[in-house]
Amino acid sequence: MIITDDKRAKRNVAVLVLAQAILGAQLPMIFVVGGLVGGQLASNPCLATLPISFIVFGSMTTAPWISPLMQRNGRRFGFFLGAFAGAVGAAVSAYGLYTGSFFILLAGSYLTGIYMSAQGFYRFAATDTASEAFRPKAISYVMAGGLLSAVIGPQLNKLVQDAYVVPFLGTYMAIIVLNLVGMLLFLWLDLPKGTKREPQAATVAGRTRLELLRDPRVLVAIICAMVSYSLMNLVMTSTPLAVVGCGFTTDNANDIVSAHVLAMFAPSFFTGHLIARFGVERIVSLGLVILAFAGVVALSGVELTNFYIALILLGLGWNFGFIGATTMLAGAHRPEERGAVQGMNDMIVFGMVTVASLASGGLMNCSGGTAVEGWNAVNLAMVPFLVLAGGSLIWLVRQPRMAV
Repeated sequence: MIITDDKRAKRNVAVLVLAQAILGAQLPMIFVVGGLVGGQLASNPCLATLPISFIVFGSMTTAPWISPLMQRNGRRFGFFLGAFAGAVGAAVSAYGLYTGSFFILLAGSYLTGIYMSAQGFYRFAATDTASEAFRPKAISYVMAGGLLSAVIGPQLNKLVQDAYVVPFLGTYMAIIVLNLVGMLLFLWLDLPKGTKREPQAATVAGRTRLELLRDPRVLVAIICAMVSYSLMNLVMTSTPLAVVGCGFTTDNANDIVSAHVLAMFAPSFFTGHLIARFGVERIVSLGLVILAFAGVVALSGVELTNFYIALILLGLGWNFGFIGATTMLAGAHRPEERGAVQGMNDMIVFGMVTVASLASGGLMNCSGGTAVEGWNAVNLAMVPFLVLAGGSLIWLVRQPRMAV
């Protein structure tokens, strides 16, 4: 079916933007405190970022089942489930922090990963009722909702992180409230109810996962999304540890992460227009170049200015690379393949992000004798992955374009 009227899609985009702003605020909060809390409770400093790794691991292992679940029962059901898991995860994490149990904290982090996985499908939900022309703009607008989360999350965290005797306990308590309030937004979504009410869609067979991976555009889209997200996570995860380790304060870390998340989502107002005008391959390439410059700035010094500029560039590079790769993927499969390809994409992407977040703590705390040496190791680790993604894009543009 060809969609020409985007009135329904624009309503859904408005709801998803608000959800990204309110519910999405919890992720910058967690990424600020996750490594610091892990450092307090873990017996080995190399495992400081393990709580963040468990969040991403939870997202990775959730994607393969939550995507088909949404295809059967509708996006709204999956989004409710994700927000509920986010509230439960924050409660379990708070209990682990209160009792000083690193293992309980990790359990709560895994549940938070279910929310993170569900949130990742907001961008795909924006395209479900959109025309082909509006699709890249819909993705960009939803991602732009992260601008508000970039302000709400870190600034709220500054207010609540010391609200209790146990440091950062207030962060997790505030996240419970964000999830319970934010899930009400999904009542206003007007999306397809799932294949149970569209039996004709279930009769059309799509390509297998292996066949999808043999499609050059699907493969390169996944590679570029994986590299863009993993490198952003690698550096961002260790940033609070590096900032505090270099003699600055937790409030400085909150402000730097806030600037980073603003940079992640601010370009989203025009990223879709740039993709439509210049082509998705050029925008993804630009994202990879900006990520490389972020590493160069980070390696050039450890003053607050370096941290701010590097993290802002990191956010900009992620925006162009990840939104571009998402747009490329959205146009590389048929409707009946949606559940399989999107679930596979997020499983692969967040699998690599899990490795990156775990490696971040090891590189930061255990690859050198000082915070500066660890921070340099984190940023040097970006190089081979940028080469991989850049090489895959060059290979793609040399392939003949195939119809989906």
